[in-house]
Amino acid sequence: MYAQISYWAFKDGLSGKRSVSEAMRLAKRCGFDGIELAVSPAGDLTPNTSAGKCRQIAAEAKEIGIKIGSVASGLLWQANPASASKRVRDKALATTIKCLRVTADLGAKHLLVLPGHVDVFFMPDAEVVPYDDCYKQALAFCKAVGRTAEKLGIYACAENVWNKFLISPLAFRQFLKDVASPRVAAYFDVGNVWNFGYPQHWIRILGRRIKRVHVKDFKRAVGTAEGFCNIGEGDVPLAESLKMLARLGYNGPVTAEIFPGPDDKNEMAFLRKTARRLKKILPHAKSVAGSR
Repeated sequence: MYAQISYWAFKDGLSGKRSVSEAMRLAKRCGFDGIELAVSPAGDLTPNTSAGKCRQIAAEAKEIGIKIGSVASGLLWQANPASASKRVRDKALATTIKCLRVTADLGAKHLLVLPGHVDVFFMPDAEVVPYDDCYKQALAFCKAVGRTAEKLGIYACAENVWNKFLISPLAFRQFLKDVASPRVAAYFDVGNVWNFGYPQHWIRILGRRIKRVHVKDFKRAVGTAEGFCNIGEGDVPLAESLKMLARLGYNGPVTAEIFPGPDDKNEMAFLRKTARRLKKILPHAKSVAGSR
């Protein structure tokens, strides 16, 4: 396993305004081995970024000595793949297909995908989709995404997020079975399950379907989104979870998907602190085909 940082952890990362080159160089300087880039509405990486530009970014990453271990996108929060509106669903699919192509052009093999949501906890005016309808539409979406991922030779990794959908490991596993694509897998966020369950249970049940991993900490006593915090500041069993993943043969990046807190005024100090804490809990794992 190796330590990776989310592009969203950088100043102006969520908006896509931070220079990808700057982020990669700072990530390397602060002690990370990889960076999870993000496709944003604007900036260096959008759904319409050319293949040539992506190859330039990949070449620069190689020159810097940092891996692009995965690619993320939050664009589907605004375009629900499970929406009742066909227009919205079509937009979600078209956007994701473009993001898959960007991922492949960057030389990365894994794209984080939001499979669909019953609601969006941080968007109170967002459409609320009945759970059974959400399952049906998300299934159709992921099957279509899987066909493109197969052609490109990469993985579309559905993540467990706070979307009131696939909220148990058994439901998540069954969903992936129903998708039935060798290129649709799980992006497991260890911190996201702690308020509702135990990451150890998810890891055991999902097993080698987990192709990419996010870590963040969380304070259960808070119980809301305000409970998310940096590694080592909450009560999520992060080290134990990573050891379980190692025993399953996972040997890919472990990505810190965290954001600066109110006391993190110095970006470099925040990133270095995160890198130190992440590397402290990383176990060693033997390389297994398909886990990279």
